[in-house]
Amino acid sequence: MTGNEAVSAEAELRALIEDRTRAIREKDVAAVLSVYAPDVLVYDLIDPLRHTGRESVGKRLEAWLSQFREGPIGYELRDLRLTVGGDAAFSHCLSHVDATTTEGQRIDMWWRATSCFARIDGRWMVTHEHSSVPFDMETGRASLGLKP
Repeated sequence: MTGNEAVSAEAELRALIEDRTRAIREKDVAAVLSVYAPDVLVYDLIDPLRHTGRESVGKRLEAWLSQFREGPIGYELRDLRLTVGGDAAFSHCLSHVDATTTEGQRIDMWWRATSCFARIDGRWMVTHEHSSVPFDMETGRASLGLKP
């Protein structure tokens, strides 16, 4: 991969990530799903251990985003790092949601996220994602109150 190709690929991926972030804020499940490969594998924060395939990820996204009140939600990425090599790339960042559920509960939470991408038929697609939160080894409880 030449220097220009790497710069171009990184720009394409950053645009994809920005578009997906905007789609999450707007709770647009179809737009979010459009960047996932059909056989994507996702390790999420909640049960089950994994979601396999775009359909499973879509059901999870629908459940997650529908729990919030009408209108956009607060969602951001921080400290995004991106590595590109040929037709494969990965990113890692801290993700943050700040929104109120339909039941009036405020969720203000940070987690770690890693995404893997492949260029499929000339288009970058998410092939794997992993989200996690640290936990307290003594209590076994997730550390949900951490802030960067």
